Amino acid sequence: MCWSAKADLVAGAGILAVGVACVARTRRPADLPLAALPWLLGVHQIVESLVWAAGGGTGAATVTWAVIALPLLAVWVPAGVWCAAPPHARPRVGVLLAVGVATAGTLAYALAARPVTAEIRGHTVGYVVDLPHPQLVVAGYLVATVGSLLASGDRGLVLLGSVFGVGALVCWALWRFEFASTWCAVAAVSSVTVFFWVRGRSGEAGRRRYVSASGGGSRG
Repeated sequence: MCWSAKADLVAGAGILAVGVACVARTRRPADLPLAALPWLLGVHQIVESLVWAAGGGTGAATVTWAVIALPLLAVWVPAGVWCAAPPHARPRVGVLLAVGVATAGTLAYALAARPVTAEIRGHTVGYVVDLPHPQLVVAGYLVATVGSLLASGDRGLVLLGSVFGVGALVCWALWRFEFASTWCAVAAVSSVTVFFWVRGRSGEAGRRRYVSASGGGSRG
């Protein structure tokens, strides 16, 4: 939802590059799902450039966009948070992951049973999906994704959850009043936030290894 096919393609390529850098810098296997989130967001933007190029409709690009945006992210984000969260935070994140799984199941069924349509609306792309109980599904989606980040017990992930939460409100308000969507900016800021989180985690892992090695040497 980003002004034009070219804007989506350029933004997607930049976000994808950030995602590659995040994965390359990751030192803890448990951090990989969240480190790969910018990569997924970048692919998502590039897919939307194909939606623009196709003039909307119900083709493969539209379906792919919807699958990533709806059921996949509803599970990916809370699952990634659960993997990266400290042990004391995992029980509460696990509850939110269960909400994400239930929401993703509902979304996946809706996409399989009903067509999803993309409509070019000036400088935005609108997606029409016939969801059962849409308010409840959207609430479950936000609780699972934004809620898991805020409940993670990790300062960097709480910041990321705040970015997503504020971004969702801004996008909703602009969409309601038919201004250009800000999803590109939200995805870009979120991806940079993930990069700094990964860099901080890598630094912590390096310091632990140094302290462990130093301690081992002194004992010898």
